[in-house]
Amino acid sequence: FRRVLFRSNKLTNGLIFIINNMKVGKNKVVTLTYTLRFDNSDGDVIQEVNEERPFVHLFGNGSLLPKFEQNLDGLEPEAEFAFDLTPEDGYGEFTDEAIIELELSIFEKDGKVDDELVKVGNMITMQDQEGRPIDGRVLEIKDDKVIMDFNHPLAGKDLHFSGKVIDVRDASEEEKTHGHVHGPGGHQH
Repeated sequence: FRRVLFRSNKLTNGLIFIINNMKVGKNKVVTLTYTLRFDNSDGDVIQEVNEERPFVHLFGNGSLLPKFEQNLDGLEPEAEFAFDLTPEDGYGEFTDEAIIELELSIFEKDGKVDDELVKVGNMITMQDQEGRPIDGRVLEIKDDKVIMDFNHPLAGKDLHFSGKVIDVRDASEEEKTHGHVHGPGGHQH
């Protein structure tokens, strides 16, 4: 399936056909829309990304769920998709080991805890043992302890994605080097 765009050319007073038959693959910038649901195509909507603010991503750099990428690999613009991901293929199983009790004192700044930051239900970005950012949700606050859940919010959930590939283009050398998209829908330096 090929996307055909029509553009007027004043010099020839005719039409120029632009055919984009690029396919989703490594080092391609992919623009798409999608709806993410719990369980299956009839599940509750978790997130919708439409054409007004599409998802624009450098494909194949390892920052997306591997099974998500596998399901899109080889698609062309205008192709529609729908697939399910199990917890193993998505954000993993929910695990009690990711619920951790931390000292309240680690949240102190100038001897005080920010009560707006450290409150039940809030997501707080912390660092794992390798210094990478990891988000945790505050479950409980005790006298001198904070109980946090570092499971991904979608851990243990079956997911259903459906959507459409809007555009595919080659990534620039700068985008490949930086590992993300530049320009509209991407990162602005």
